[in-house]
This record gives sequence, C-alpha cells and structure tokens, in this order.
Amino acid sequence: MIPPRFISGAVAVVAAAALAVPAAATAARAPPAQGKKAAPQFYVSLGDSYATGYQPKPDGTVGGGTREGFAYQLPPLAARKGWKLRLVQFGCGGATTTSILEQKGCPKPALGPGGRPYPGKTQIQVAEQFLKQNRAKTGLITVSIGGNDVTACIREADPVSCVVAANGKLQRNVAVLVRRLRRAAGPRVRIVGTTYPDVILGLWLTGDAGRNLATLSVTAFREIINPALKKQYDSVRGAFVDVTRASGAYTPFDQTTTVPGLGTIPVAVANVCVLTWFCAVQDIHARGVGYQLIAELIAGTLPKQRASR
Repeated sequence: MIPPRFISGAVAVVAAAALAVPAAATAARAPPAQGKKAAPQFYVSLGDSYATGYQPKPDGTVGGGTREGFAYQLPPLAARKGWKLRLVQFGCGGATTTSILEQKGCPKPALGPGGRPYPGKTQIQVAEQFLKQNRAKTGLITVSIGGNDVTACIREADPVSCVVAANGKLQRNVAVLVRRLRRAAGPRVRIVGTTYPDVILGLWLTGDAGRNLATLSVTAFREIINPALKKQYDSVRGAFVDVTRASGAYTPFDQTTTVPGLGTIPVAVANVCVLTWFCAVQDIHARGVGYQLIAELIAGTLPKQRASR
C-alpha cells in the first residue's frame, strides 16, 4: 500500500488539472433556452459498483454506494442542457457481464442509494420490464460493466493474455445486453456505455514489477477492452465514453510532474491517484472527483434539449 500521507501531496498538486476539462466544459455551457421546462424523463442506470457510486471508507475498509457516483451527479449536469432526468438505479456492486444477464436479485448492500431491489429477476430483466412500461417517458440509459470481468487478470503471470481470453466473453455478453436494452427501450432512447480509469497505473509507485504491470494495463485498455466495449455500444447506435483516455491514462510516461513525498512521477500516475482510491488504499473505485469526470463525459454526449414554447 502507498502511505496516504504521500497521496495528499498528489491531490494538492494535480487536482486542479484533473478537474480542468470537466470544469471548463461546464462553464462553457449556455443555460437552456427560455420557455416551458422539459418534461421529466427517467434515467436508467445499470451496471456494477461504478454505477452505484461505491466508495470505500477512508481507511480502506468496506464502504458502499454513495451519491457521489456519476449516476447521481449526472442529472444536475444534464439539466444545464435542458434535460430533466429522474434516476432509476438498478446497478449492483460486483456485477460482471455474465451476472448482469444471469444473476437474479442484488444483495441490499450492493445496491446504490435509492436502488430498487429486484428479487427473482436479473438486472437486465428488471431493466427490460421498466423500459417497456416506460418507453415514452425514458430519455437515457447508462451502462457501466466489464471491469469485474478482467480485474483478476492483474494476478496472472501473463495479464494481457488473460485479458484477451476474458475479452471474448465480455464482447459476447455486452452484445446481448445492449441489443436487449435497445429492443426494450426503442430507437429513440439514448444509451451511453462507460469504461474506467486505469487504476493499475498506481502500481507504478511500487517498483519495477509494478511499473511493468502499469505499462501493460494501458495496452489492455487502449487496444483490447475499450475497443471491444465501443464496438458493442456503437452497434446499437449508442455512445461510448472513454473514461480511460479522459482521465489521462494514455499520457506518455515521459510526461512527468513532481509530487511531494513521491518525487517526479508520470502525470498519468498522478492523475489516477487523484481520481481514484487506488494509490491511497489500493481500492479500484473512483473518488467523488473521478465520478464527476465520468458524469461530465456522459453529459457531453447529450444534445441540448429545446424548451417547448
């Protein structure tokens, strides 16, 4: 584990830079046109612990879903573009591309705040039922899935080969998932898929072996995982937001910054220390600021709504 006292310096040095893109995007948006407000629309959130806004406790012990998650930060951001979204949260911590299709129900601690339990149904089944019943009232679906399919690969002797092997099932499952969502939602509802910050970059701080894994993780996201996810969301005329790229993971390692307590380290590593809990307590989840970045990226895919007169 990297001592938390070191991480406080990283936060102070690069937090402003990590927030610069979403903050600028927010500031640049004009307010919605005057007139009658847009009608409320349901926003359906599906997926894993990123969908539920999971945060560990500051000491790294088990936490839970929080309203700092991107699904909870998104509605006010979307409102700046004229959207009036009402969140319907079906996300389940620990979900994989297999369990979202096959596992019935979600343990209460794994649900996000305000999450609706669905005993006897899988996550996709409860989403399909809701979407069919509320097709005309639903404006947006977001999906955060796939990370738990490949997380264990970091412990393998050949992590990239492990990711390649897992990627086949990931693609097949996501293809089924998005087709079912599109059929249930109809052609007009926006579907946005997300990916993840590359938290394994934090292992750069642990020595040569960690640096090798950090380098391999960038390849895995850029060449294998994210292209596979994008292909499937594109196939149903959805959008895909590359959180890995937006969080600076692809920044060359020779671009560095100086962080008190850590010395000169790659900017990509400093960014992941700010945006996630990995460097502090080796937890893979985003901090509130990391979830904010994801919410900003999703909001950026939404067209400006025309207010009715």
